[in-house]
Amino acid sequence: MDWAYVLVIILAIILLLFLILGIILVVLLIRVTMNIKSVTESARRTASDVEGLVSMARGVGAAGILTKFVTDQVKKVKSVKKKRKDKTNG
Repeated sequence: MDWAYVLVIILAIILLLFLILGIILVVLLIRVTMNIKSVTESARRTASDVEGLVSMARGVGAAGILTKFVTDQVKKVKSVKKKRKDKTNG
């Protein structure tokens, strides 16, 4: 057998190994990108949920401020009525 044939066989085997490794790496990269896609979708859903909670909290905060304002006004009216009552009785 000639040395050229041996060299061709060795190079063909090395090429086959690199081809198999390349295919394995492509499959692994596809799996990783699919996992990244699912993680980003999950992060997008989480961000959307947090945005909804913040929006709801703003509404609750505004309702709390309105409730405090009304409560303060009721207290003022009661104190004025009490003062008037004390002046008329006393």
